[in-house]
Amino acid sequence: METITTFAVQKKSFTKKQYALKKLMIFVGALMMFAACSQNNHSDLLLISTEYGDMKVKLYDETPLHKENMLKLVDEGFYNDLLFHRVIKDFMIQGGDPDSKEAAPEKSLGNGGPGYQIDAEILPQFFHKKGVLAAARTGDNINPERKSSGSQFYIAQGQVYTNEELDNFEQHRKAQARRAAFSRFIQDSTNTAFAQELQRLKTENKMEELNAKIIALEPELDKMFSDTDWKISPEVREAYTTVGGIPHLDGQYTVFGEVVEGLDVIDKIAAVQTGAADRPVKDVKMTIKRIK
Repeated sequence: METITTFAVQKKSFTKKQYALKKLMIFVGALMMFAACSQNNHSDLLLISTEYGDMKVKLYDETPLHKENMLKLVDEGFYNDLLFHRVIKDFMIQGGDPDSKEAAPEKSLGNGGPGYQIDAEILPQFFHKKGVLAAARTGDNINPERKSSGSQFYIAQGQVYTNEELDNFEQHRKAQARRAAFSRFIQDSTNTAFAQELQRLKTENKMEELNAKIIALEPELDKMFSDTDWKISPEVREAYTTVGGIPHLDGQYTVFGEVVEGLDVIDKIAAVQTGAADRPVKDVKMTIKRIK
């Protein structure tokens, strides 16, 4: 009797455990399904569709302001039926101006936006290899902080460079870095006397003496910037000598994504006939959506 009772109790207890386990498994399964659906609905991959084909774009986590803004606009349908309004072969294709929607052929484009700018997120690890997505912006003269347009972007095409061409470009960048250092040196209040001396030599047209003083200053100027300010890393050099890109834009604009599929579409769009202000003669419309 006790044995049977004990067995019955154990069986009942076992059944309750099975039931609880089953409920737990159902809950976990539902949770995983919800997470999967949620992840699909919040994909960070975009599909830019045109009549020339589709481009799959990955957005960078390291540029969160630009990434979140792009996703927000895409979810709102902001880019649908806008144009790639500026196309330059061997350079880039640009779009995202809301004024380009149903724009008349003679309309000047490139100044429209959502009414705000985005703080720059210019990072050295992201450079202008072919296929990168970068934010358009106004020039340094009116935008020294290099803030990005709230909606306009460009996709780099560029061209392939030789190592010799990149060597020459390095020297150009070094000269730029040195000029920037010279400007900071002259503006430093502790160097006022030296600046006045240079101005005197210039006023008296003693150019040889002036140049000699500036050349003698170069070792001091070179201490004011590092090699990373002008040298091209092996990784970047490899990209520019194989897939190509636009090296002179590096460090000037925020790069916040890249085309991971559909690089050939860039070439097709870049090859279209263009007219005034580099606008394609035949409109190149886009739609952008998240990839589920």
